[in-house]
Amino acid sequence: MTHRQGFLVLESGETYSGLWRGKEGMDRAGEVVFNTSHSGYEEMATDPSYFGQILVLTAPQQGNYGENDEWWESSKIWIEGFVCVEMQQSERETSWQNKLNKHGVPILCDIDTRQLVLLLRDRGTQMGALVMADSPGAAAEKAKTLIAAKKKIERDWAYMVSRKKEETRPGKNPRGPKIAVLDFGCKENTLRELVARASEVRIFPSRATAAEIRAYNPDGIMLSNGPGDPLDVEVATETVKDLLGWRFIFGICMGHQILGRAMGGKTYKLKFGHRGSNHPIKDSLLNRIYMTSQNHGYAVDQDSLPKSVQVTHVNLNDHTVAGIYDPSKKALSVQFHPESHPGPHDAAGLFDFFVRQTQ
Repeated sequence: MTHRQGFLVLESGETYSGLWRGKEGMDRAGEVVFNTSHSGYEEMATDPSYFGQILVLTAPQQGNYGENDEWWESSKIWIEGFVCVEMQQSERETSWQNKLNKHGVPILCDIDTRQLVLLLRDRGTQMGALVMADSPGAAAEKAKTLIAAKKKIERDWAYMVSRKKEETRPGKNPRGPKIAVLDFGCKENTLRELVARASEVRIFPSRATAAEIRAYNPDGIMLSNGPGDPLDVEVATETVKDLLGWRFIFGICMGHQILGRAMGGKTYKLKFGHRGSNHPIKDSLLNRIYMTSQNHGYAVDQDSLPKSVQVTHVNLNDHTVAGIYDPSKKALSVQFHPESHPGPHDAAGLFDFFVRQTQ
């Protein structure tokens, strides 16, 4: 392994130097985002919602409790890079660093993440690149090329991470409902929560049609989390629009945004997104306030929603829409992760609410 100087170069020109932990030739570009969680680095890295992103952790020490493939939220690591203050590298423990290296994910540590996060918070999320170079000038040149190439990839990120074939999993509750999942980048723990309550779960690709889902004849429909701009997700909005009122629909994160658009609302990009496991939510549906795990860069515009749509959840940090409900259309969605992992379990009751609506 090479320990040399590495750089994070932002598209706006700022350059951060640090210690590069990895091999040569692992330079990568992506959208630079930060997460305020104190744990869960492995779940974050394997969450498909982080596709195309360089992950910056605000908690200083990373890799200090090792790694375990059983904690993965999908079948691969999706992040483009990993940035932190300190990466565990001792005689006792190097497993997380080694895992990232094995999967070709560059690591940059020993940088001032506080200053970096303040910049992203004040100026907004932007593209950047992690590169190994001999000087800031050389790093900037390499980064410019990488960022330009990254901008040319497929815009429908949900399709990029979604399953391309249907998958069926048996449920653990013989008396439970049969659930269809529209996969925009679904986390494994969402499927675990559904399998625990359902008799069967069938996962459909992001571009599945309404006719394909109707042919399965589920009792309820789940719209999963996923990466990117909901405006760029092809087919799904029309599919959901066709299914409204037929079976009860429950959306999470990207699923929430797709549902909002299917109902006639609009979405917009947040300045720096919501990523962390300490976001307070006011829930008027279940009449409680709880902490939630969040990972998204877009939100539903409340003023664009039809009058029939109730705003049932509000983010208490910035008062953005965090959940909508329309009983007449049999639809509910939330802009956070009730399945947690990483994060609090406060909102898991929403899965029980969903199952009750399918009966």
